[in-house]
Amino acid sequence: MARKSHDSWCLSPASFSSFLALLFILALAAVSAAHDYSDALRKSILFFEGQRSGKLPPDQRLRWRRDSALHDGASAGIDLTGGYYDAGDNVKFGFPMAFTTTLLSWSVIDFGRTMGEEEEGNAVRAVRWATDYLMKATAVPGVVFVQVGDPYSDHNCWERPEDMDTARTVYRIDMEHPGSDVAGETAAALAAASIVFGSRDPTYSRRLLDRAVRVFEFADKHRGAYSTSLNRAVCPFYCDVNGYQDELLWAAAWLHKATMRREYREYIVRNEVILRAGDTINEFGWDNKHAGINILISKEVLMGKAEDLRSFKSNADEFICSLLPGINTHAQVQYSPGGLIFKAGGSNMQHVTSLSFLLLAYSNYLSHANHNVPCGEISTTPDVLKQLAKRQVDYILGDNPLKMSYMVGYGSRYPQRIHHRASSLPSVLAHPAHIGCKAGTLYFLSPSPNPNLLVGAVVGGPNVSDAFPDSRPFFQESEPTTYINAPLVGLLAYFSAHS
Repeated sequence: MARKSHDSWCLSPASFSSFLALLFILALAAVSAAHDYSDALRKSILFFEGQRSGKLPPDQRLRWRRDSALHDGASAGIDLTGGYYDAGDNVKFGFPMAFTTTLLSWSVIDFGRTMGEEEEGNAVRAVRWATDYLMKATAVPGVVFVQVGDPYSDHNCWERPEDMDTARTVYRIDMEHPGSDVAGETAAALAAASIVFGSRDPTYSRRLLDRAVRVFEFADKHRGAYSTSLNRAVCPFYCDVNGYQDELLWAAAWLHKATMRREYREYIVRNEVILRAGDTINEFGWDNKHAGINILISKEVLMGKAEDLRSFKSNADEFICSLLPGINTHAQVQYSPGGLIFKAGGSNMQHVTSLSFLLLAYSNYLSHANHNVPCGEISTTPDVLKQLAKRQVDYILGDNPLKMSYMVGYGSRYPQRIHHRASSLPSVLAHPAHIGCKAGTLYFLSPSPNPNLLVGAVVGGPNVSDAFPDSRPFFQESEPTTYINAPLVGLLAYFSAHS
């Protein structure tokens, strides 16, 4: 028999303290300034055009960028032009690019209808810029090309992508050198994107899905971590610390969502324990998909379609409770004095946007099923999750102790000296002459603002004390990444229609 609502207020002292901490964060959300979420959404999508590699299309909107890396893949006899630079450097890292694609696709799938026709179109084009590249990277059966560019020579230089003269080494995984992590994420990205294009371009959607199936089979049959196979080429940059098991489940979950084939559901059930579905519950990012797996699968459980997957909902509930301020007993998730989610390590905003996206997505799934989240003695409503996610978005947009936006080009005060080669060096239009590898150091060390505005870029953000050094050398705080923005697109789409 269901407990009456007033019973949940009979709390122990510890639970009452937790409840007060939660109320404090939500109170901050209630007094936040009004934001133009539609403007922030437009800019968050525009950012991806600044990260484009390859030959730029005629409708390119960030005009200070030019064509770059037009011969990528030539050394391996394959066309690997296109795709995205992951952050402020000029390497194309396949692992975070695939994760970016999955999250950008999820943003469109869940929140595309609230973007408005123009921005939904721009978001879909951003997905396609990535998937066109991933299709090239998976064109050879039994092989996935996972990286273009020697990261050591690239990071030793500060030069525009248009001027690149560092080694564009091509790295691959294959049957003898497996990489189930990056292959699994690539399969997930292609499967998720196939849903995006299902009604928009059915032929392209089918191609994406067929390729996703093939890449997943390769990832599952030839198991191993790409960090082991490629070692120094990917470590310490995007080293798989968490293991490849989560990416296999993640790919299967997206393939099930895209196809509704029983074989993928059976794979998930059969491998739930073996592939450790419940591990590291309070983290979600390019290296750890566990929380995302549980949230994604829980939607079916909440719809009453998957009783055999109910353990995933229990994992999802545990994840949500681990994020709520005061309730979380794990040290991995903290809140700054200003109310920002903080996890130790670099580029904290990647955690803020990814975790907030899951809070919002799960809130919607719970609302449609008329469910709450049980967190000990406290029953947490979907609206609480939504408000917590909104609080994080509002912090990014300027409701923080420094009263600054962490999105370039949004608001009256935002980062001016972001750690980004193309943004910090003069554009080709302004300085047509080549700027060499070490000649760019002058611009890297300059105290002047970046000459090219990378509109929509969200930087790594402040530290646990809400302090932020607006300085290029502090890359953990000042560098933007595609996987910070990808989940933020979905968040901004929702709040642009529900604010």
